[in-house]
Amino acid sequence: MVNQYETVFIMTPVLSDQQIKETVKKYQSLLIDNKAEIVFEHNWGMRKLAYPIQKKTTGFYYLIEFKAEGNVIATLETAYKRDETLLRFLTVSLDKHAVAYNEKKRANGLKSQQAKKVEVKKEVVNDVFTNEEEE
Repeated sequence: MVNQYETVFIMTPVLSDQQIKETVKKYQSLLIDNKAEIVFEHNWGMRKLAYPIQKKTTGFYYLIEFKAEGNVIATLETAYKRDETLLRFLTVSLDKHAVAYNEKKRANGLKSQQAKKVEVKKEVVNDVFTNEEEE
């Protein structure tokens, strides 16, 4: 049975941008190779940890939401445990309410991004008109 899952992993802060991209690509490939469908991804970037882990106070967070069979989780978490660049990871199964919430949150995020673009365009247009009037 195909369920929807969400996984977040924290990478060590000493990685370069290229190493971060390679690590993310490795887990994306692992999911795709195991017939999982990636629904959404989000790079949260570097954030402060709630408590030090391996004497580190920050880490790079990355979230992947995907649909897959239950046996994929064991494979994914085994790969996480073998990877020394990861500080922590968490994978949770999403129920129908969580899936609906995530979809609504993404839709609102897109609307707010579009609204910001419109506001920026209005500001640019207003600046152009005010500059023409001053001259």
